[in-house]
Amino acid sequence: MTAPPDDCLARNDWICGAYLSTRRQILLDAVLQHLKLTGLAVLIALLVAVPLAVLARRWGWAAGPVLAVTTILYTIPSLAMFSLLLPVYGLSATPVVAGLVLYSLTVLVRNILTGLRAVPEETRQAARGMGYGPVRLLLTVEMPLALPAAMAGLRIATVSAVSLVTVGAIVGFGGLGNLIYAGMNTYFKAQVLTASVLCVLIAVAADLFLLGVQRLITPWMRAARG
Repeated sequence: MTAPPDDCLARNDWICGAYLSTRRQILLDAVLQHLKLTGLAVLIALLVAVPLAVLARRWGWAAGPVLAVTTILYTIPSLAMFSLLLPVYGLSATPVVAGLVLYSLTVLVRNILTGLRAVPEETRQAARGMGYGPVRLLLTVEMPLALPAAMAGLRIATVSAVSLVTVGAIVGFGGLGNLIYAGMNTYFKAQVLTASVLCVLIAVAADLFLLGVQRLITPWMRAARG
């Protein structure tokens, strides 16, 4: 009987320290691409979602169409979404970012709008009575009070984007998803497990980071809980 090889790579083990040491740069590049795609998509989505939510709050008739369109976009399967965007943007990271932006809009617009709607009308009236104009009212009263709901939406959108980036591997821009798909095709156990665990760690770290930011910028919520 032939003795099993001593190298965990040769044995194709799920947990293999040699994989981490020999593929360190590959893993780092994949993590950086994953973070870049996620961060860029969520930032663009946030820049688009805030004006949409504000307009939907100001003009009540616009809320229905805006929420309907963003909800319909969210129902499109991610694989189909990226494939549909491929003829428009070509084989690049752009269809991945565009798809993530469209998915993130659903959560962000809905949560920001919910936060704005939750601002008490008497608070708005009191601010107007003190001479607050529409812009000052929005920036100094409505948006701060809507922050808890908005940050909850941002956390959900970010964690979702971290997982959906992996689907971008179909166009070669999936961050850690590239390693997962390549490992699954070759049944490279250590690569699949390592990349998957890193995805989970990124999602958890991003959520905890945003939770910390939320607590930092909403000190009145801590005081209320106290």
